Amino acid sequence: MKIILSRKGFDSSAGGVPSPLLPDGTLWSLPIPDRLSTIRYRDIVAGVGDDGDIGKLVSDLTGRRIRPGSGAHLDPDLERKALPRAPGWRPLFGQSGSAQGHLRNQAVTRGDIFLFFGLFQQVEQVAGRYRFIRRAPRQHRLFGWLQVDACRQVAAWDADRHPWACYHPHFKHPPTPGNVLYLAAHRLQLPHRTLPAIPGAGLFHRAHPHRQLTSSRAPGPSHWQLPAWFYPARNRPPLSYHANPARWQQAGDHALLQAASRGQEFVLDCHHYPEATDWLHSLFEDVSADK
Repeated sequence: MKIILSRKGFDSSAGGVPSPLLPDGTLWSLPIPDRLSTIRYRDIVAGVGDDGDIGKLVSDLTGRRIRPGSGAHLDPDLERKALPRAPGWRPLFGQSGSAQGHLRNQAVTRGDIFLFFGLFQQVEQVAGRYRFIRRAPRQHRLFGWLQVDACRQVAAWDADRHPWACYHPHFKHPPTPGNVLYLAAHRLQLPHRTLPAIPGAGLFHRAHPHRQLTSSRAPGPSHWQLPAWFYPARNRPPLSYHANPARWQQAGDHALLQAASRGQEFVLDCHHYPEATDWLHSLFEDVSADK
């Protein structure tokens, strides 16, 4: 099994601002803009504000640079209630280009788990408008997961058998061999573990310290504090994109990492890190209480 730490959602380059950590502790990863997508921000249900969609949230936080009617690249698409769904819908994640090439080279396949993270900052609502709290830190946080059941090229997708998927933004982009969809498993399964009935994909709705990657004492969001076993000692292959030893430090019960600013998909082979199973289990222990 492999873990893929997958960077998604708004940031300084895509969207121009972080995603919001709402006053009640709810996380909502804002999908990046996509002019080809037929999904609009106002279509995406999140239970935020009076309208229940994320259109106002996006408009307020970007200073109306991105409007409720702008196209949204809802990917990964992890939550059933986010849009009206056709029968047979299952969560999907699409990837293409060099990022998909990296996943292919790392042999990501069925049973591997994407842990999606993004850049978040606390927001407040003043006079009916959302705004970032000026001095609140920007932090990388995990916001969702998808365990792979199958990986299929968009060009090879059987739209007659699975028409429910054709809304996805990756169908609006060229069907090149590197344009790929990852289909979620029905249920999450971890090696040597018996789990409650946890879906194969979903959102971590609430902010929790154990799903925060950025160190609480960090000068910037890319300074991560991870469990000590992440440290690539004893000739274990490191998290991909992080082979430079200068990026890593050992600090007691933790490993400190200067995370790469480039690259979307960071892959860790759990064959060399058996401690990863316990860590994954801890991430999902309270997922039912997150709702």
